[in-house]
Amino acid sequence: MKRFGILVALSLFIAEPVFAQDVVAIPPALTKLDFREVVQSAKEKVFPAVVFIKCLRENLERGTKTTIEVLGSGVLITEKGEVLTNWHVIDKAVEVRCLCTNGKAYNATVVGSDKDADLALLRLEMKDKEDLPFAKIGDSAKLKEGDFVMAMGAPWGLARSVSIGIVSCTRRYLPGSSEYSLWLQTDASISPGNSGGPLVNTDGEVIGINTLGIQGGDMGFAIPSETIKEVVAQFRRSGKMEWCWTGLRLQPLRDFNRNIYFDATEGVIVSGTDPESPGRKAGLQPRDRIVRVNGKALTALTEEDLPAIRRELSQLPKGKVAKVELVRDDKPQTIEMTPCEKGKVEGEELDCPRWDFTVKVINQFDTPDLFYYRKDGVFVFGTRQPGNASSSGLYPQDILVTVDGQEVKTLDDVKKIHKAAIDGIEKKHKVVLGVLRNGLTRQVVLDFSRDYEKE
Repeated sequence: MKRFGILVALSLFIAEPVFAQDVVAIPPALTKLDFREVVQSAKEKVFPAVVFIKCLRENLERGTKTTIEVLGSGVLITEKGEVLTNWHVIDKAVEVRCLCTNGKAYNATVVGSDKDADLALLRLEMKDKEDLPFAKIGDSAKLKEGDFVMAMGAPWGLARSVSIGIVSCTRRYLPGSSEYSLWLQTDASISPGNSGGPLVNTDGEVIGINTLGIQGGDMGFAIPSETIKEVVAQFRRSGKMEWCWTGLRLQPLRDFNRNIYFDATEGVIVSGTDPESPGRKAGLQPRDRIVRVNGKALTALTEEDLPAIRRELSQLPKGKVAKVELVRDDKPQTIEMTPCEKGKVEGEELDCPRWDFTVKVINQFDTPDLFYYRKDGVFVFGTRQPGNASSSGLYPQDILVTVDGQEVKTLDDVKKIHKAAIDGIEKKHKVVLGVLRNGLTRQVVLDFSRDYEKE
């Protein structure tokens, strides 16, 4: 779940009403029509395509495998039964069910999903070809601040709803949530369960997917259709986003928040590089000003320009040398950098019954603090309360190094050792875990003789 004041729409707010003094003038093109008719016409083009999504998700955060129910929204975008929604709606789902406006329920398979983009594409499992309504994806680049929009979805797991508001900002940058895309900000009312629902313009086109909200505020954020079109195309080709990775941390030329301004009008500043990244291996340094990559000019005057540059870098050919033209100490240079595949941005998880803890693979993007200590390995994801692990003094974030002297690097290692321990529980019910905690090694004796499941 997104934090730092921003919550995913699975747990969003009900926006404050829009008062008269906050309402912008209706565009001249609409004054010849009854505005209610415009709204109704646009609604009827998309509303029948809105889908209520119910998922059963496996959750291992509490040290044992549990199944929870997650509710969200989606929208049909093709006659083939393709449904667009958020990644965080279907993440780790073992079952996805969709309810359409015709009252029919369908199981759905995941065609593709991506955490960075927070988008997912589903396909309804229809026995025969059915005539389902679907919505058209529009062009979010045409939006302007003050344009009327409608937020649709299935809030609170109830019947579908529609709310109206305006576009407050067409290019909103959210630190920590704008790696590859800017956001559409709206004051249209969004409630829990609206995640994955469409944001619709007055032409009846989907111009965004409702995703984020500010708790207790009157702001909602949607992924623009410009981004959606790129992501969906890759989902259809390969079932995933094939981001490449450079490890470059970027800074705009006019950095208002840090009160740093560079004497240039072209390029983007390197603020740093990730450890063992292609950028660091190539020799890029902080304060380098990149002006071109493979001959294409890159410029970020403000932070709103950064996502487009990151997206451009993420589409560089993987494993092929890219020529980076930069300025260092007022002198032009050309450096060769070889981007690599970004790969998974979150580690896989494993439940260890009777030991009463779960483990997860260390990932440089998901757990960079742990990755600093151990590049390949697993860590304690959660401990059951009460349970054998917690009673033995094992804590979440402990990096698991050894079990009874056997080195542990992968989930398979843990799985084999755990199975052997459980199979031999009648003879031995203790294991000694070697863990790395805050950079210090220690041993934990885990006594798993007690069965908390049966108590």
